[in-house]
This record gives sequence, structure tokens and C-alpha cells, in this order.
Amino acid sequence: MTDTIESPETPARAGESTSDLGRLAQRHLVMSFTPGSAYTDAPPPVMVRGEGSHLWDAEGRQYIDALAGLFCVNVGYSFGGEIGDAVRDQMAELPYYTNWGVAHPPAVKLATKIAELAPAGLDRVYFTSGGGESNEAAIKLIRQYHQARGEHGRIKFISRRAAYHGTSFGALSLNGMTNLRKQFEPLMYGSRHITNSKRYKRPAGETEQQFTESLLREIETLVVQEGPDTVAGIFLEPMQNAGGSLVPPEGFHDGVREICDRHGIVLVADEVICGFGRLGEWFGSTRFNVRPDIITFAKGVSSAHAPLGGMITKSEILDTVNAGPDGMYLHGLTFGGHPAACAAGLANIAVMEREDVLGNVRRNEAYFRAQLDTLLGQRLVGDVRGLGYHYSLELVTDKARCTWSAATTANDFVHTILAPALFDAGILCRTAVDHEGTPLVQFSPPLVFSRADIDELVGRLGSILEVLADRVL
Repeated sequence: MTDTIESPETPARAGESTSDLGRLAQRHLVMSFTPGSAYTDAPPPVMVRGEGSHLWDAEGRQYIDALAGLFCVNVGYSFGGEIGDAVRDQMAELPYYTNWGVAHPPAVKLATKIAELAPAGLDRVYFTSGGGESNEAAIKLIRQYHQARGEHGRIKFISRRAAYHGTSFGALSLNGMTNLRKQFEPLMYGSRHITNSKRYKRPAGETEQQFTESLLREIETLVVQEGPDTVAGIFLEPMQNAGGSLVPPEGFHDGVREICDRHGIVLVADEVICGFGRLGEWFGSTRFNVRPDIITFAKGVSSAHAPLGGMITKSEILDTVNAGPDGMYLHGLTFGGHPAACAAGLANIAVMEREDVLGNVRRNEAYFRAQLDTLLGQRLVGDVRGLGYHYSLELVTDKARCTWSAATTANDFVHTILAPALFDAGILCRTAVDHEGTPLVQFSPPLVFSRADIDELVGRLGSILEVLADRVL
């Protein structure tokens, strides 16, 4: 069970019990991707405090946050006061103004800073309030770019199976997760999906080079089949999150860049998760030599201390659009580049630089992976994969066949056994059933996660998995 600690802070406001807040949440708060039973069963937990890489709920229970909120609280929970001071000061000076034809200091300074951190050649920054909006902005910029060049047939986009790019209309169309798309189809015309870079379960004896060649051959074949002059863009994460920390094989991103150059296709690196230190670099594109034309980002840019996202593009793309028949990029958001959010972004990056947060990831990456690798001796753990501070375990009941074949289905195991057990043990992480029907456990902790935090996480996890193996094997 989760430890209970004595906290000097009041867990809830006077007159408000935890159960009161939970019941109010059930009555009035619509929660994202939350089963309907959560509104009628026991009230949801109410988180009230964070410090470092730990959270406390209103009952005083402590949790280790192994997911950084939702892949986003990169500096952890101890710098809210400092970042909040920057937001407060900005709110006192200029609480809001738009970027529609005008600018304000926080947006200008943050755009300049991001351009300095981004891979060479990416120097124009457009702000949004989140990752899905960032990918929508990129879709529209790419479509308008091709229109301005007179290539009116370029309207199709390619992305990877099981990949997640957001839940708004265009971003949802890019998603390679059919369970999220099927209720809302027909979606954006021309969305195509290709094999992702999952190595586990690949044919025996396949070399890294053969795997790379297979993936690139599929992309080339699809582009030719669709017609090269109909394909507008390719969206890829440097390392794919959904499907479980899918590390690309050697030479993959170089090959995609060559295909895009040869066929006039715009390459987008979705760095909503990989960006701002998750893989030990400011952008994951740097680690894998992705060389994109556009990067989309969110989450870690402000460590989720304020809603903020955006895209970074090459000047050539924006200049072409501005010189086209419309004379401008036809997109706008009320809250894009909000002064307070940009102030939070600037303060967050300052914290990351001062505290050497990227250095912490680099110093501890091998240790984190080595500790997780010890779990391969567990009866249920079939694969450990990932890089930086983003890892996944794939669970199987048959290691020889790399499959889940227990009497308890993978879906039932994840939702009724695994997820509750991890939560009860005080581990906040992500559980899912992957696109091939096996359970996943994902870890993407704050980038300030220490070796002591790693030991705590892996120690708790090992104990849980051993108990769960007895239940399903």
C-alpha cells in the first residue's frame, strides 16, 4: 500500500473534505479519457501537493511520479514558486495581448530563445497552447506552403501506426491509433499510415540495416503508389511514444530525410514529448539527426506550469507562404503566445539551464536503463526499451512467442489488475494495451529524477510484478 505521511500543509480548504471534492469532481468535472464508471464508483483521488518527483493526495498519500504528470513536468514540482513569480510579474505588467500583427516581450524573447536551442535552420516560432494545436498549425502551414508553390495536389500526410499526435480533427487523422479514430471517421482526407519502428517481435535474424531498409522501402513504396506530387508531409516523432518508447533503427531518419528531399515532401518532427530534454538534448531531433523542416512542441517547454506549445519552421517555408497569393499564414489562436504562458516558458528554460537538467538525464540514462533491465528476469517482462528518461516495459505471458495468452485478457489485466496495483503502490505511470495486444508500462519521469528515485521506482515495480505474475500465470 502507499505510504501515508504527516504533512504540515492543509490537504483541502477548510470545510472541504477529500470525499467532498471527489464527489464534486464526479458531478461537475469531465475528465479526459476516463471511463464512465469513474463518475459513479469511488470518487477519484484529488492531488494537492508536489515536491521534486513526488505528489501527495488530499488524504496524505505519497506517490512517485514516474510520468511527469503527462510526459510534461520536466523540472518536477519544486520550481513552481520561481516560475509562478515570473508569471505573476508578467500578469501585473501585461496580463494579455495578442500576437495578431503585434508582439509583446515574453513572446519575442521566448521565440528567440527557442530558435537558439533548435537545430540549425529552424528559426521561426509560432506559439499555441498545446501539442494538438501545434500539429494542427503545422498541417495548415504545410498545405498552404504547397498551395503557394502551385502544387495544389499535395494534400496527403503520412504518419506511423500506433503513433499519437493529438485529438483535434487534423491531429486525430494523423494518429495511428485506430481505436481513437474509428468513432470520428471520416476524418481528414489523405491520411496514410506506415509501420512503426518497434523491434520486439521482428523476424529472427533480421539485422539493424535490414530493419531500416524495410521501413524506408515501405515509405518509398507508399509515396510512389499515392503519387509523389500528392504527398504534402510526413509526421514522425524522433522516438515514438505510443506503442512503447520505439527507438528508431540506425539510419532511419537519414533515409526519411532523403525520401522527403527527393519527392518534395515536408518533414515534421513531432517533439511534443521528445522536446525540451526528454532524450538528453533540447530536441530529440538532435539526438537522431532528424533534420526536419518543422518541429512541433509543447509540454516540456513550460514544464506544464502554463499551457504552451508551438511549432518551429524554416524561414523558407514561412517566406514562401507570405509571398503566396494569400500574403500571410492563415491561422490564429486567441491564446497562442499568451504573455503569462511565455513568461512561464522563459522561466522554465532558465531553471533547466541553471540546474543542468539535461545533464542529469545524460548522467543517469545508463543507470536508469540498467536498473530497468534487471526486471527482464521477471516472469512477465518480455522487453525493456527506450532512451533518455523515456522507457517502456512490454509484458508477456509467453516469452518464447512474445505474446500475452493468459486466461485473463490483456485488456482486463491492464485495467482491472495492473493499473490499480501500480496506483495502490504509489507509482504514477502509464499503462496500456499496445497495437499488437500486449500490456505496456511506460515511464517518463521528471528530468530531475535522481538515482534514489530510480531505485525507489524499480524496487516497488519489481515487487508488484512478481505478485501479479502469480495471479495470471
